[in-house]
Amino acid sequence: MERRLIAEWLGTFSLLATVIGSGVMAERLANGNVAIALLGNTIPTGAILVVLITIFGPISGAHFNPAVTLTFAMRGEIKRWDAALSIISQIFGGVVVSTNRCASTPKRLPGSRRQILRLSLPFNSLPRF
Repeated sequence: MERRLIAEWLGTFSLLATVIGSGVMAERLANGNVAIALLGNTIPTGAILVVLITIFGPISGAHFNPAVTLTFAMRGEIKRWDAALSIISQIFGGVVVSTNRCASTPKRLPGSRRQILRLSLPFNSLPRF
């Protein structure tokens, strides 16, 4: 069980580090082109997901997401206690990587907050500045 928890923690940590890091780098390199920024974020995310599932799949099932682990527990494919421990491990991995990323990110990334809002909200719903 210890190996499974370490695999879930390390897998979640690695996946989120890649998603956050590639998002920041894509935003910086795209010069405002949202399509290029999305492409620059999704390709590394998909690639690392394949690598992580290949490495950690045989050890832990490679869930890396509390919702996936909860679904497997509800279907009876893993024990509830094992699922609870895996979820705690995944959350801890996510907190560690996001805390580390926030501490190392410059205070101001040009236009990134507005771009993120623009991607998550319907078009023309943002006020013009």
